[in-house]
Amino acid sequence: MTNLDIVRSTYEGASAEENGRALQQHLAPDARWTEAAGFPYAGTYVGFAAIRTNVFDRLEAEWDHFRVEVEGYAEAADLVIAYGTYAGTYRATGKPMRARVAHVWTLREGRVVALEQIVDSQPVVAALS
Repeated sequence: MTNLDIVRSTYEGASAEENGRALQQHLAPDARWTEAAGFPYAGTYVGFAAIRTNVFDRLEAEWDHFRVEVEGYAEAADLVIAYGTYAGTYRATGKPMRARVAHVWTLREGRVVALEQIVDSQPVVAALS
């Protein structure tokens, strides 16, 4: 599997659960996942358990139909960039949002060692209130 194949497998599965299994399978034990400053889940989380608890479990609990609509990928050496749009509706307010996003993935020897989120947080934060 190429680095691009690995990253695609985390977005293009038949379900969110399948995408999560692909991520867990390819994630290094000490992988660093950085959610952007200004984003509601901002911070750096290390390892699958911390990433699941601080990012994916919260998305599942707080949003209806939260998704990443990937429009394309760029690849260079150990980096893969996925870019597109976040979409979903915040449950507490009923407000929908769409926000531009890029995920910068770093891979080594077939394992994801880091992800950095770059996002227009304003539409996300606006949906919270």
